This record gives sequence, C-alpha cells and structure tokens, in this order.
Amino acid sequence: MIEIILNHKSIRKYKNEFIPEEILNEIFSAGCRASTTGNMQVYSIINTTKSEIKELLAPAHFNQKMITQAPNVLTFCADFNRFNKWCIQNNAIPGYDNFLSFLTAMTDALLVAQNIVIAAESKGLGVCYLGTTIYNAEEIIRVLNLPKGVVPITTLTIGWPDENPSQVDRLPLKAIIHEETYQDYNKEMISDIYKEKECLLENINFVNENNKNSLAQVFTDIRYKKADNEFFSQRILQVLKNQNFF
Repeated sequence: MIEIILNHKSIRKYKNEFIPEEILNEIFSAGCRASTTGNMQVYSIINTTKSEIKELLAPAHFNQKMITQAPNVLTFCADFNRFNKWCIQNNAIPGYDNFLSFLTAMTDALLVAQNIVIAAESKGLGVCYLGTTIYNAEEIIRVLNLPKGVVPITTLTIGWPDENPSQVDRLPLKAIIHEETYQDYNKEMISDIYKEKECLLENINFVNENNKNSLAQVFTDIRYKKADNEFFSQRILQVLKNQNFF
C-alpha cells in the first residue's frame, strides 16, 4: 500500500471505459472507512456519470476536459443536512449552523476523498483532484441540487488512465517534518529547501515563459494572485452563509 501512495500521480486523460459497479462499490466502502469526527460521517459523495450533468459541471471547473472525459466525477461535500434531519426526527436540537461544524464536515469529506484515491489507485484506476470546486461552489450547488447544510469541498475525476505522466516534485521531508515543536525557517533553510524545485528545467522554463525573476513570483503574480484569492474567499464565505454554516 505504501508503494501505491509513493507512486501517486494525477491523471487527466482517461480511456472511454466504464468502471464496473463492484469495483466502485469496493472503492466507496474503503473511502467510508476513513476517520470521522464523533463517528458522525458528515459528508456526502455525488457520483456523476451522465454526460449532460458533466457538461453542466464543466464551466464551474474552468472547462477542464477531464470533467467530461472521465467516466466518473466525484464531488465530495461537507454535509450536515442528513445529520441535522436525524437529530430533529429524534427530538434532538442540532447546533451545527456554524463555522466550526463546517470545518468538521470539511475535514471528514477530505479524509474520505483521500481514502478513495488510495483505493482507486490500488485497482489500477487514475484520479485527479480539482481545486476549482471551492472557487465555484455556488454553481456546483445549483447543478447538483445541494440543499442547505451541504457545501462541495473537492472533486475527483476517476477512470482508467490513458496517459502515464511523470511524477511532479515534492519538497524534501526536512521541509515538512518538525521534531517536538515547530522549528521556524531562516533564509539559508528556505534556500536549501526550495533549491531543487527551483532548479528543475520545467520550472526554469515556467519562470522564463512568464517573464518573471523567480518561481515564487510565478505563484504570487500568475497562479495564485492576491486579488483572486480575496475574490474567491468572499465567494466561499457567501456560500457558507447561504448554506447555513455562517
């Protein structure tokens, strides 16, 4: 299993082949064995296979081709709707219309998603996370008919791979692991940690193509700009308010 995790790569091209129901159910069962706060399982997974619904979802994901090409598009949602209804039906008053409860359900949903990634890859399937889900949550809520108390968190495309891309780089463990307490980084450590990433040919080309002076500038000025971050932050806060989490 560790080898499967270490060999993970994002797959964006899929064969035109369905995933057998028995394999899907096995993957979903493995996903739902993920850790969950208080054993509440405050998440839901929307399994979209119909081409017409994928077409409606595509604009919310910036029309990335894998949304319509993958046989299954899985939208993972923070979901207190089901749990709230269970409480009310049993004369219990739910108090989950708040930000803490959203974080609880969001964590549950992401844990399930990662379990499903590992289970799918163990079956030879390919997957790709789409971060666009929280950018355009309002549109996804509309397309998938999500009720109050439900917010889409992340999306996975899943199918049989039709490509074999190279793995992307990762920071060394010394950049991530802190022993006992957090050890802050000095300039020399930062330079050392990011040196390998900055020296990769693809990243050097990335910097040159965007007329920037460093890879860091590509992130701050092109990929994840402050203005965009603030814009989408306001959108997701409004979604949380609309869905009774704020």
